[in-house]
Amino acid sequence: MRLGPATPSARRLPPHRPRPAPYPERCSPGLRVSPALGPAPEDVERRGGRLSKMKVTLSALDTHESSFTPLVVIELAQDVKEETKEWLKNRIISKKKDGGAQLLFRPLLNKYEKETLENQNLYLVGASKIRLLLGAEAVGLVKECNDNTMRAFTYGTRHTFKGFDDDNDDFLTMAECQFIIKHELENLRARDEKMIPGYPQAKLYPGKSLLRRLLTSGIVIQVFPLHDNEALKKLEDSWYTRFTIKCQPTDSIRGYFGETIALYFGFLEYFTFALIPMAVIGLPYYLFVWEDYDKYVIFASFNLIWSTVILEVWKRGCASMTYRWGTLVMKRQFEEPRPGYHGVLGINPVTGREEPLYPSYKRQLRIYLVSLPFVCLCLYFSLFVMMIYFDMEAWALGLHESSGSEWTGILLYVPSIIYAFVIEIMNRLYRYAAEFLTSWENHRLESAYQNHLILKVLVFNFLNCFASLFYIAFVLRDMKLLRQSLATLLITSQILNQVVESLLPYWLQRKHHMQVKRKVQALKADIDATLYEQVVLEKEMGTYLGTFDDYLELFLQFGYVSLFSCVYPLAATFAVLNNLTEVNSDALKMCRVFKRPFAEPSASIGVWQLAFETMSVISVVTNCALIGMSPQVNALFPESKADLILIVVAVEHALLAFKFILAFAIPDKPRHIQMKLARLEFESLEALKQQETPAPVFLAGHVTHPS
Repeated sequence: MRLGPATPSARRLPPHRPRPAPYPERCSPGLRVSPALGPAPEDVERRGGRLSKMKVTLSALDTHESSFTPLVVIELAQDVKEETKEWLKNRIISKKKDGGAQLLFRPLLNKYEKETLENQNLYLVGASKIRLLLGAEAVGLVKECNDNTMRAFTYGTRHTFKGFDDDNDDFLTMAECQFIIKHELENLRARDEKMIPGYPQAKLYPGKSLLRRLLTSGIVIQVFPLHDNEALKKLEDSWYTRFTIKCQPTDSIRGYFGETIALYFGFLEYFTFALIPMAVIGLPYYLFVWEDYDKYVIFASFNLIWSTVILEVWKRGCASMTYRWGTLVMKRQFEEPRPGYHGVLGINPVTGREEPLYPSYKRQLRIYLVSLPFVCLCLYFSLFVMMIYFDMEAWALGLHESSGSEWTGILLYVPSIIYAFVIEIMNRLYRYAAEFLTSWENHRLESAYQNHLILKVLVFNFLNCFASLFYIAFVLRDMKLLRQSLATLLITSQILNQVVESLLPYWLQRKHHMQVKRKVQALKADIDATLYEQVVLEKEMGTYLGTFDDYLELFLQFGYVSLFSCVYPLAATFAVLNNLTEVNSDALKMCRVFKRPFAEPSASIGVWQLAFETMSVISVVTNCALIGMSPQVNALFPESKADLILIVVAVEHALLAFKFILAFAIPDKPRHIQMKLARLEFESLEALKQQETPAPVFLAGHVTHPS
């Protein structure tokens, strides 16, 4: 007995199987219903426009198909009550007008298979072709029209979009289909229910997201999209299975994983290629051992221009990509309260909905009286660990000077290696503490939560990773030790990240995969458990928590390369070598280690753009200060150090001014993208005017305007 399709189609909508015309009560009398697409378009238009069309089409949808292509999996807790399961099923398959999601839903295992296999509370969710198209309109997906413009998709104008055909199933990518289903599930809201059936302690109020309440109550364990093994294999073949230097298939990544992850890999590729000029110029500086730091002025000046230009050019490339994908012109959805947000039930003055309300002054008290002191305490502890590291360095140096053997020469690198390990451990422990604190602050919106978390993590990581280098450079003024420490920290952190983030999880996942394989092969031969095996394997995979850690790694790498470029120009070379393997290890991680994440539309890399730009500003200050401290520059001002300081500060201000002028002179968006966006805005305003202005009425030779 087959459980269902083994591998969903990669870039195709679920195949819509022909079925008998809906029952008479499902559509209005006189409408002709196509077995594949519902009411005929001309009949719907007769009924009065797009809104009427959507209502008629939704009412004609069948949500009781027994066989469909599964797109999303819902896992319930093992002890969930039957009445809760039945209630959840009814809410998912009920019509939109009745407060349901109008999706397709069935258990992974039927009654016989539950007796044969392990009884897993796993359920499959899908949708018909029309339901997905109407969902695409609801979430505001932007698609390319036949006239090469990008417009928000509407079901009523579907035939004006490039690539759409009633018999064509690849108009929406599978990532978009899964995003639509996630949106519909998250928008299942409580109506008259006061609690989740079977769980009196799980209170509900009108407008509350049912899925979020089920997740926070532990009734739903997880919701995740299924991988498509056939499409995944094709993506892997064009992505990372062959180790060659080539461009990332960003469009294919976007089609499978969505825009957010595609943007990360696009930025990783761009940043790696942008590092090559720095590596090519920095290599001869290192090989010829130029100790005269005034010769590094050229290299430091190039670093200033380089760090500014690459970030501005990235903005332009990012705008072109996201316009092509439609997310640059996609309207932002109104942000709902995040799942962990809690407070006293009240009325939101903006939306008029009933939701928890939490006074902002309480949140501010938590931030300034608890979170801020805790972060400061962690920063102090980081500095304390740094001083222990310098004591170890002094001990190793003293031992080497007293013996002078080769072993003690190797021992000089041991304190830096140990300190690099300690830095990584402290960064990860602090991350957990920062997540707990930020959640405890009780931010209403997910964007506010992310901004506060990123700020906490960036401040600590910056101090933890770079404080020792600043201390060596500006307090000890030991350039040889600075070069040694920077090299050790950079290389050790890169190796650790590769092992911890990709290789170790991949090995553990392979081990678990083999265990499940043996278990499934031991089942009775008359059961086709292909889909069962896939779902069980994927539900045990780790959950990808987003691109935060990946961008943070690149941010710290950018700091190592740019902050002290005039001291260790070889940093860019090591960064390039690391990133060439990072591209493949991150791709492996996405495809084989973690569950498939839901696609998330993005128009840019967000707050990380500002973080990289801030780092480039700091790099100007540090490089100017390092050159000003060099013996050759100091020899030019033997009597007056004040003049030297004033000149260094003046040069630093002039370079910063040049940097900001350069950033201003390079437009964030290419000219053709600006023109297309301006055209879209003009057309939107014109359409709004036509809606607001009543049409003139012609009566007996006179033109009157209705009041």
